[in-house]
Amino acid sequence: MITIIDYGMGNLGSIKNMLKKVGVNSEITADHERLSQAKKLILPGVGAFDAGMMRLKASGLIEILNQKVVHQKTPILGICLGMHLMTGGSEEGTLPGLGWVQARTIRFAPPVGSNLKVPHMGWNVVNPCKSSALMKEAEAEQRFYFVHSYYVHCENSGDALLHAKYGNSFDAAFEVGNVMGVQFHPEKSHKFGMRILRNFAESY
Repeated sequence: MITIIDYGMGNLGSIKNMLKKVGVNSEITADHERLSQAKKLILPGVGAFDAGMMRLKASGLIEILNQKVVHQKTPILGICLGMHLMTGGSEEGTLPGLGWVQARTIRFAPPVGSNLKVPHMGWNVVNPCKSSALMKEAEAEQRFYFVHSYYVHCENSGDALLHAKYGNSFDAAFEVGNVMGVQFHPEKSHKFGMRILRNFAESY
């Protein structure tokens, strides 16, 4: 069972449906008791950084999530904004993030003279930085669907799991112990996203 955290921001139904396709049971909840019993967590997110942190605070979820993730070492996967919220903060806002990973969230600044637009939107290839159960049985070329104007920069290069390129190289995923984050949307990434979610369910 995977518990999808409901704090009012994210494609919760789409994630649940994709998990169902790969044979994984899941629930969507903001209930503190249910979250305290969770074996694996997904922190989704679509929207602005400060709005996400304010929603987490207003729902009273920060304390229980810190208990689960930091102290109990419960595996957690952040998706898009959920990944950003795991960092120390974002150029998009002024509030501090959860701080589970030594990283910052930065706005794209395409090279001068390029035709690249922000947000970065569409399919893009990723390259592995290290081995991980999250990427086991991966094909030679991995493609995922991205929609974002901000990206994560890990302070420790060893924390980065995947790189992608949009003008410049950026961290498309990280893995630090039980804390994982992906910039792309696995629920929109067809077979590639299905494999990521299945691996998260089966390998941690």
